[in-house]
Amino acid sequence: MSHPYRRVALAGTAAALLALTACASTDQGGGDALDPEADLSSQTLTVSIWADYYPEDLAEQFEKATGVKTTIVNHTTNEDIVAKLTASADSGIDIAFVSGQYAQALGEQGLLAKLDKSLIPNEENLYPEALELAYDEGNVYSEPYAWGTTGLCYRPDLTGFDPTSWNDLLNPKPELVGKTTMLSTDRWLAMPALKAQGHSVNTTDDAELEEAKAQLLETKPTLLAFDDTTFYSKLVSGEAAMVEAWDGWCNYGIAEDPNIKFVVPEEGADLWVDTMTVLESSKNKEAAMAFLNYILDPTVQTWVAENILYKVPNQAAMEALKPELLESYPTLAITVDELFEQEVIVDLGEDTLKFVDLNSEVLASN
Repeated sequence: MSHPYRRVALAGTAAALLALTACASTDQGGGDALDPEADLSSQTLTVSIWADYYPEDLAEQFEKATGVKTTIVNHTTNEDIVAKLTASADSGIDIAFVSGQYAQALGEQGLLAKLDKSLIPNEENLYPEALELAYDEGNVYSEPYAWGTTGLCYRPDLTGFDPTSWNDLLNPKPELVGKTTMLSTDRWLAMPALKAQGHSVNTTDDAELEEAKAQLLETKPTLLAFDDTTFYSKLVSGEAAMVEAWDGWCNYGIAEDPNIKFVVPEEGADLWVDTMTVLESSKNKEAAMAFLNYILDPTVQTWVAENILYKVPNQAAMEALKPELLESYPTLAITVDELFEQEVIVDLGEDTLKFVDLNSEVLASN
């Protein structure tokens, strides 16, 4: 099954990203009023999104529905697209898909257009909670595309037990040494240690981050690898028995081995969101709003859940999923209430550098 390489980050790029965004305009703008009667066929769109994260015929179908000639380009990471958006006044991108904390940072830098909700009536299909996300309350600058959490993806036939705590990964039983992996991306590398120690995933407290780093340095020799892209394949092959994983990616392992399971540890985890944003520099904002509205159609969002195997914040779409799909992929059945028991990841501004430094020190240690 294909899948999006959606959160893979390079350890040093977040620092460079901060330097770039610091130079960006802080004018919140708002742009000219949009025309609800605009001739969409006279506008064009360039959309940047992660590969394999959308229907292959999306551009064709949207153009058929609206007359808007649409080009879709792919970016590899959040850092990749944000660096492009902040490198010049006009990147040529109209719509960018980014994770929630990046939408927050871009919005605060004045790089995103405020959404015209009168042109996005399909927002009503969202769960009410989807308008209460801490990185962009009220969805001023972004609309959510998919959401989920992070936990332990594992093979009970290899672990010999069902893990319940982040400590099962951080301080593994002797028989699991060399058979576990962790995510290396900045915020997700630190999260297991932070949550196990009772700290927030959004902490900027130096003492708490030092405590987490100490645990991660202790954990590192027990790992098979830090792995952001092939961890589920290691589970399928039996090379790994338990891995830190985004819930949707665990499903790619379950698709190949139904015995693989996923659990959110008892200490809790994160609530991540991938969003759609419209660039303030776009000259095609009516078409851009129409695109967001099209994506929030339940039929399109149902396709995402059924084929990408990620939960979507579209209530109408989730209610349309077949029971057998939820039985095969239990992470899709995680309820909104359960999801909102987790912490929404938010942008930390310059304090993001603390996570970059932690990440670098842990990965570079012997």
